[in-house]
Amino acid sequence: MKAGREFSGPEQPETPNSKFQTPEKSQAPRAEKQHLTLFTMLVTVAGHSSNHRTVTFDSEGNAVLLIEQRLLPHQFKIVAAENFRETAAAIHDMIVRGAGAIGATAAYGLAQGARAFRGKDLAKFLQHVEIVYQTLKAARPTAVDPVNAMNQVRAAMRMGETIEEQQSLALAEAEEFANEDVRHCQEIGRYGAKLIRNSSNVLTHCNAGWLAFVDVGSATAPLYAAQAQGKKFHVYCDETRPRCQGATLTAWELAQQKISHQIIADNAAGHLMQRGKVDLVIVGSDRTLGRTGEVANKIGTYTKAVLAKRHRIPFYVAIPLSTIDWNLKSGFDIPIEERHESEVLGAWGIVKLQTSNSKLQTPAARAFVRVANPGSSAFNPGFDVTPPELITAIITPAGIFKPGELWKNRRNLGGGS
Repeated sequence: MKAGREFSGPEQPETPNSKFQTPEKSQAPRAEKQHLTLFTMLVTVAGHSSNHRTVTFDSEGNAVLLIEQRLLPHQFKIVAAENFRETAAAIHDMIVRGAGAIGATAAYGLAQGARAFRGKDLAKFLQHVEIVYQTLKAARPTAVDPVNAMNQVRAAMRMGETIEEQQSLALAEAEEFANEDVRHCQEIGRYGAKLIRNSSNVLTHCNAGWLAFVDVGSATAPLYAAQAQGKKFHVYCDETRPRCQGATLTAWELAQQKISHQIIADNAAGHLMQRGKVDLVIVGSDRTLGRTGEVANKIGTYTKAVLAKRHRIPFYVAIPLSTIDWNLKSGFDIPIEERHESEVLGAWGIVKLQTSNSKLQTPAARAFVRVANPGSSAFNPGFDVTPPELITAIITPAGIFKPGELWKNRRNLGGGS
């Protein structure tokens, strides 16, 4: 994995930029000049501001460009995955994570693999594309966005008669999927903003922000839209153990946006609900079943839904259309990824080591710290499934629906007839 531009700086950035600002007010990066109607996030670290999407594509180098999310909030860095296997590894190792972001990354990765083929034998080309597809599909099995994204790319490729045409169509469709992801998130914001009132206290879990998508985010889209409307509200960010995406990524996003927020321990949510300090919950999803309304999301989501139901607090799920699985008939059929036990047994963070001279410190370094008892093992499921009866509504680019309404509205939600 090749490193790109890097900015190191304080956790609290300087000048914020509205997610719903028109892009003409700032210069879009090279790869997106043809898409000026879409938004890109202005990242400000250590006084340096520039526009970014979570994932883009370098067509000249045939590389997928990614924000290295494991380094946030302490360091902002762009890395390049230079072949489809590196792209799959970036998804698996969570350099990039989040439903829409890994969907777009998989779409670009499929195009990347197709464009890397050298030869004139169409049958061998299609065999190669199948290997690329299966490699990317296996990177994160619970999420459905990568499969939906790659299926969309492959459908477009079939319109080409030659290898060269299919390679060109693959990249064009990957770009379209990325742009569509942004449009979907903007529409989620438009519909979801009305759920947030002045002085609301919002609880969110994990990170379903712009870092989890190409831009804007799903669960954060209503927040950014409400802020653009002048509403004042407060957000509680679940830390979201074991990888702490809420504490590191969602909090970083909200700090960039100057949205009032606090990080809470995962187990503090029930206390806040009991004391009347949570008005609504908004989360994202890695796979939502169109037939049943069941929602697979980061581990701990089900717990929050149970607590919200107990305290009669609205529980919303925000998703783009690519997150809907129209095939599976039961949440028990969703493959639940089990990640390495080290994520539970310890944590990554920044350490500052002092020298013998107490006034001097060595540069901060990212390090893993073992927290758990030596010799103990851990069980680490990455996701859980929330049943539809615990979900108030699902916020989509086509409107807000009860979980049981998805199937009968499938024509409007990309599910066909």
